[in-house]
Amino acid sequence: MELKLGAAQINPTLGNLDRNIEIFRKSVKDAAERGIDLLVFPELGLTGYFLKDMVPAVAQRLDSKLVKEIRRASRKLSIVVGLVEESPEHFFYNSVLYAEKGEILHVHRKVYLPTYGIFDEERYLSRGSKVRAFDTRFGRVAMLVCEDAWHPSTVYLASQAGSQILLLPASSPGRGVRKGKKLDISDTWETMVRVYASLFMQYCVFVNRVGYEDGINFWGGSEVVSPAGRQVAKAPYFDEAILEADLDMAEVRRARVASPLLGDEDLNLTIQELLHLRRTRENGDPEDEDAGE
Repeated sequence: MELKLGAAQINPTLGNLDRNIEIFRKSVKDAAERGIDLLVFPELGLTGYFLKDMVPAVAQRLDSKLVKEIRRASRKLSIVVGLVEESPEHFFYNSVLYAEKGEILHVHRKVYLPTYGIFDEERYLSRGSKVRAFDTRFGRVAMLVCEDAWHPSTVYLASQAGSQILLLPASSPGRGVRKGKKLDISDTWETMVRVYASLFMQYCVFVNRVGYEDGINFWGGSEVVSPAGRQVAKAPYFDEAILEADLDMAEVRRARVASPLLGDEDLNLTIQELLHLRRTRENGDPEDEDAGE
């Protein structure tokens, strides 16, 4: 199985759904004309990132007119798009939708909401509670949103659920200025993506946005990395682009046959030790009955 993937490195306008849906439509049309099979947008690509009190105004139910348009667009090509999701109970989530053949196949609600420094997500949004992989026409896919990927446990869970393609939509602000166009944050992301791809033997697709909000810059640099840790394609820093990359799913099989580490994973050991850590945190540091074994 081979597929052509597109990463829509766009510049959404904060809180302006009308303008952002026009960017979405144009990007989908452009991608379809290029023969792209799967188009991935950044985190909150339909709304902008630093929403704060605008969250309820831009939130979408999964049966909304806008989501129905996304479903219709996915009849031409598979689409991953980020928005604020409103649940039937009126909770708000930083979500990404995977749409294919006119249906929503999966919704990932961001699990880790950064609330430090310039970030204030947990004040306005609710946490997701699941990390899952799911079947698509290209194979098993998992999605994590920006901060989720800074917690290696989420990538581990996705890999154990069978992920062959890990999609990482982000709205990553520029931090750590250097000479030229490189930033400290871009180095960190590029290292993480390469490690996650090679360690878990999967394609990793990092899709970041560009532009400014309230004087804060988003640096782009979207990229696709193969299961061997090889950079397949790289978008420019700071500029809008639709990045194209050809993915050969046979590469996942070759990597996992050569290094069958995922099949060797001892889930019982992992669960046992996590439960031990939880008891330790809840009850102090109990004596380890198995010490010395």
